[in-house]
Amino acid sequence: MSRFTWFAVILFQSCLLGCVSQPEQKADIIIPDAHGGGSALAIAPDSSTVTSGGWNGRVRVWRLPAGEEVSGWQAHRGEVTHLFFLSKDRLLSSGYDGRLAEWALSGRSIRDIDTGSPVLSLALDSSGKRALTGHGNGSIRLWALPEFALEREVGRHGGGIRAVAFSPDGERFASSSTDGQVKLWGKDDGTETLLPAPGSDARTLVFSADGARLFGAGWFDLYRWDLDGLQLTTLDTDHQGIINRIEFDPTGSYLASISRITDSSVLALSPETGETIRRYQSHELCGGSVTMAPDGKVMATTSDDASVMIWLLGQ
Repeated sequence: MSRFTWFAVILFQSCLLGCVSQPEQKADIIIPDAHGGGSALAIAPDSSTVTSGGWNGRVRVWRLPAGEEVSGWQAHRGEVTHLFFLSKDRLLSSGYDGRLAEWALSGRSIRDIDTGSPVLSLALDSSGKRALTGHGNGSIRLWALPEFALEREVGRHGGGIRAVAFSPDGERFASSSTDGQVKLWGKDDGTETLLPAPGSDARTLVFSADGARLFGAGWFDLYRWDLDGLQLTTLDTDHQGIINRIEFDPTGSYLASISRITDSSVLALSPETGETIRRYQSHELCGGSVTMAPDGKVMATTSDDASVMIWLLGQ
């Protein structure tokens, strides 16, 4: 055996031992068969409730800390793409059917609108009074809530929108697309800034708390754009597939992440280095979504394996 081969074997064993030495934190609640496949999650502002959505268009509501179901209803024709709480007892959903809808947690419809194109991505500003949508036709639109009044079309990409995000002060938007581009938009002046292209499509986007940096993720890596100088840094991670969703914890100290295709791991990643801070229980199939409660007390994930996993981090 050559010295190179011996070195490769030793390196592999060292990596394996390093991974084993950091055990996964098991979920406190596992809800099997929540959906045919899980695609969307939201946690109430007071961490009392988790809502989940799936490929079949259904939304289900789970009460904490026990995780029992309190309601469920058919919300969309096709996949539920995103969920957000507008208040403790009101929910906003988007779907591949092109609809935006507001619901009471009982499933009662409050209002809805057909946007005319699949809603692939959705973000709320910090006030909860505006929504940003990214569509299958490449358009990005700004809506006033709760009326679903269209304020304007922000701009367009050459492909379907992967992700949209509001800056913390609401003065800028970010978007990514299947065209491989990531763009920064001005709220009022309509300015469009093309950011350095990442190594693969950015499936997810989130601003840092100070708005100075934008984070995204794709195959294996985190992407970090320093917006002052428009510089891109690519951070290697322990994910072995597409990182499908990232979300900051409330303190901004780590990014909760979940991956898919060849991986289903759930990790807390350093925004500075991409290194794994903590490992959480993996799903059996491709990861769908991860979300954190605003107070940091609850984290939830869902997956193609149809389950919802919940961690009671501060209960």
